Amino acid sequence: MRKASVLALAVLLTFACISCRRKANKETVSETRTSGRTTILVDETYARILDDQIEVFKSDYPSATVTTIAGNENEIMPRFKKGEVKMLILSRMLKPAEQAFYKQKQIVIHTDRFAIDGLALIVNSTDSDSTITVKDAYDIMKGISTSNKKLVFDNAYSSTIRYFIDSAEIKELPKNGVYTLKNSDDVIKYVADNKGYIGVIGVNWLLKNVKQSSPYLSQVKTLAVKNEVGKNGSDSYYKPIQDNLINGKYPFLRNVYVINAEGTNGLGTGFATWLSSPRGQLIVLKSGLGPHKVAEREFNLKTNNKK
Repeated sequence: MRKASVLALAVLLTFACISCRRKANKETVSETRTSGRTTILVDETYARILDDQIEVFKSDYPSATVTTIAGNENEIMPRFKKGEVKMLILSRMLKPAEQAFYKQKQIVIHTDRFAIDGLALIVNSTDSDSTITVKDAYDIMKGISTSNKKLVFDNAYSSTIRYFIDSAEIKELPKNGVYTLKNSDDVIKYVADNKGYIGVIGVNWLLKNVKQSSPYLSQVKTLAVKNEVGKNGSDSYYKPIQDNLINGKYPFLRNVYVINAEGTNGLGTGFATWLSSPRGQLIVLKSGLGPHKVAEREFNLKTNNKK
């Protein structure tokens, strides 16, 4: 009797273990292009836009979980360089030193543009100026401007100020004329409260469809910009509206890239591909930025010859 009881107990335990394993397997989502988990480091300038992309992607593929970690370039880049997080949304290409970890591991890095962004220059709505040239802006960055205008950026380590440092071809900021705050909301508020300052922010921060739009937007206006002689947009002054981002006439443009170093054909690759798909590009178009590809519209023309 005792042997029979022990045998029965063993059988029950075996079935229980099998049942638990089956349950665990059902709860574990396999890693594919449309399922599983992945994490992406995001330049905080594009955090809101990426949230919209992920929301729609998730609705298409419920088994996919895409998590983002937002921050300025100096905050997110070290984690990518160490291989802690292997996907990145950035407004520039990687530098050789930033690829070293992956080259050592013989992991191929895939870089794809999925949007075109613009850097808007804003001033107090009561300011008499409504235009500025690229040269004028660069002269302020170089510390040689005679206009008494001052540039205000979102953060000392942001991609925004890095773009202007690279474009103006300077190694360090001037002692006067260029200031940094904490984020883009601070820039909008500061310009709204102070005349004589030019705020530099991403175009998406000016759009009406963003979440938690700044209450100070009504107190600032956007400057039209004229490019340097011989470059696209040098014939007139252009504002950073979507058409001018797409046709390249607005001078302060930058590409938005998805950089994938996961080294697998998993969810990260699937999401990166989806960003450049017609559905992903439509979301970019609706956001107000320039899509990487403008979807062609096909018209089916039918002739009614009934008499």
